[in-house]
Amino acid sequence: MVLRLLLLLAGLLRATKPAPHCETGQETLGQCQTVQKAKCVDIALSSCTDVAYTQMVYPNFLDQKSREVIEYSSEYLLISVLHNLLQGECNPDLRLLGCSVLAPQCEKDKVIKPCRHVCENLKKNCLPAFDAIDMAWPYFLDCDRFFAGEEEGCFDPLAKLRGEVDAEEDLPSDLPATFIQFKHHSYSQMVSTLKKTASRCSHIATTYSIGRSFEGKDLFVIEFSTKPGHHELLKPEFKYIGNMHGNEVVGKELLIYLAQYLCSEYLLGNPRIQALINSTRIHLLPSLNPDGYELAAEEGAGYNGWVIGRQTAQNLDLNRNFPDLTSEAYRRAGIRGARLDHIPIPQSYWWGKVAPETKAVMKWLRSIPFVLSASLHGGELVVTYPYDYSRHPLEEKMFSPTPDEKVFKMLAKAYADAHPVISDRSELRCGGNFVKRGGIINGAEWYSFTGGMADFNYLHTNCFEVTVEVGCEKFPLEEELFTIWHENKGALLNYMEMVHRGIKGIVSDKFGNPIKNARISVRGIQHDVTTAADGDYWRLLPPGTFIISAQAPGYSRVMKRVTIPTRMKQAGRVDFVLRPAEAWPSKLLRRSMEDAYNPQDPLELFDPHAQHGQAEARGGSAAGREKPWWWSYFSSLDLHKPLWLLKQR
Repeated sequence: MVLRLLLLLAGLLRATKPAPHCETGQETLGQCQTVQKAKCVDIALSSCTDVAYTQMVYPNFLDQKSREVIEYSSEYLLISVLHNLLQGECNPDLRLLGCSVLAPQCEKDKVIKPCRHVCENLKKNCLPAFDAIDMAWPYFLDCDRFFAGEEEGCFDPLAKLRGEVDAEEDLPSDLPATFIQFKHHSYSQMVSTLKKTASRCSHIATTYSIGRSFEGKDLFVIEFSTKPGHHELLKPEFKYIGNMHGNEVVGKELLIYLAQYLCSEYLLGNPRIQALINSTRIHLLPSLNPDGYELAAEEGAGYNGWVIGRQTAQNLDLNRNFPDLTSEAYRRAGIRGARLDHIPIPQSYWWGKVAPETKAVMKWLRSIPFVLSASLHGGELVVTYPYDYSRHPLEEKMFSPTPDEKVFKMLAKAYADAHPVISDRSELRCGGNFVKRGGIINGAEWYSFTGGMADFNYLHTNCFEVTVEVGCEKFPLEEELFTIWHENKGALLNYMEMVHRGIKGIVSDKFGNPIKNARISVRGIQHDVTTAADGDYWRLLPPGTFIISAQAPGYSRVMKRVTIPTRMKQAGRVDFVLRPAEAWPSKLLRRSMEDAYNPQDPLELFDPHAQHGQAEARGGSAAGREKPWWWSYFSSLDLHKPLWLLKQR
């Protein structure tokens, strides 16, 4: 009897024992573990120190109970080496996503799961990169298993990459709408300022990204136009690019201030600004090298460095990373009838290391019919123009003009003459060495280099680009920025207005249908421009009288005599109507098409992060190898090798 009572009591105790419960994020392999209340601790994982939060919890979502267990796991090793395995593609996004699982965010002793939609979007975009190296999607990035919906109170582990974390501090509410804060902007502060500016002027402004830096930061552009996001017929496209070298920061700040100024002045009814935006589509890219900027910013303002932060996270100088088309132009120059424009990118270029920032700019140039551009640098006070590469490779300082020497001198002087310091005749100042030249110089005559962005713009597209060295200090003190802005403001506006010099028009057939890629030629200038998708074109020219012709395959050439008056500040309208040719000369047809973009265009098909030569290795049969090439990265794990990364055959 006593034994039966004891057994009954034990059964009651078991029945009344609290069922194990799961704190958010403590499910492992679909089973609920009995856990203690979460306790937040500081993150000490070296690969996760740059996440947007500071504390995590043990055990993590994989039931790894200590820092040591995590750091010796195959999951942690994978997120540490993905950057190399995928050659930078989808990183740091994948690493930060992995950290949100291995080092779960913890606030006030509560675990917060990462958002499922972020995981799903990243998997959609990055799964092809895993397929390319024959690797399965990691199990711990299972979007259904370890991630939560927004209704559950999740967080976005990639918000920091979009500048949504550490945003610009709130300013006093009583400041006028036209207030510009003359300070150095971090990446997130820059993004926040651009977005706020675009929101304030949403009817004339928008922001977009042309791509990602090597470390995953968006290359943000703010655009001003009466129809943001769209090309308008006969409205020229203009761009400014800053911070190509990460330690040359003045251009970046000038473009942030310029964006705010354009917005404010347009709203205030400034006739000059309204006329400019109403007639032009303006694109401002303040920082082409945000990774390098972060490295330079660690040194701090006032550091006049010439090396640290100049290059990208891949240790590449972006202004030496573009295709060398100038050498090809010199080769063609002596050939009668050869074109010195729209030169294709040589196949050999892709065999080298191409920065994602470089590729982003090249695709940007292909997508928008830019007419005029300037890249803002630092370290001197002068305006340089193409060519930047000497006619003789062994000559470091050799005058090397383009066929548009007169146009480029006109453009360079437009900036220099409107800048009060560059136009100052004193030789005892920053940039004084260029006083006798009027503050401008042919790039190769100053110093020769290959792979520059300005030469590429001119020789591969319709765009004319100069380089503006905006000051002798690369990273000036904050108190100097106000003066620098006022010295450059007028010049920045004056140069933008130069996009309306010369002629513009539409090339169509006799039925009024636009003709795309028709060639606009100027007699005596061995450099053509081509029409955009809507048949419109822009040809920058100095004052004078010119013979202009338009031609396209299958149509007869049409020629016109055009005079551009000295004081004419708006592009003259010159339209062309082309009629079908009875017999299109095969020689002209070959020449007109010889530089057409290849339908299998490397710029569209080439993956800038892929390891050259791996494709052939990946193409072999599975039977020919036991493990993929990347398996050696996990050789130190012994018993814990990630078999889950091997694709099922």
